[in-house]
Amino acid sequence: MSLWGWILAASAAAYLTKLGGYLVPARWLSSPRMSRVAGTITIGLLAALTAVNALGAERALALDARALALAAAAVALALRAPFLGVVIAGAAAAALARLAGIA
Repeated sequence: MSLWGWILAASAAAYLTKLGGYLVPARWLSSPRMSRVAGTITIGLLAALTAVNALGAERALALDARALALAAAAVALALRAPFLGVVIAGAAAAALARLAGIA
């Protein structure tokens, strides 16, 4: 299958997954257990993305703008900033590091 075929298949899968979410009964989603599961899955996905980006393709810690962004996000977490503040702190640190010439 060509690249465009894979892109279309992935787009269709994403659309059908989102559409399937509307078919789930509301009472299933309003339970406290489902709220805990959704929060845990979010944390796991963010941890996986952070690990992949921090280690890079070389499987070694990348000491560049990503490391500074990770450090800034860790400081924001230690200061108990809200989630959006943590993301903004990490993004701002990466942008400033890249502006300073740190790849």
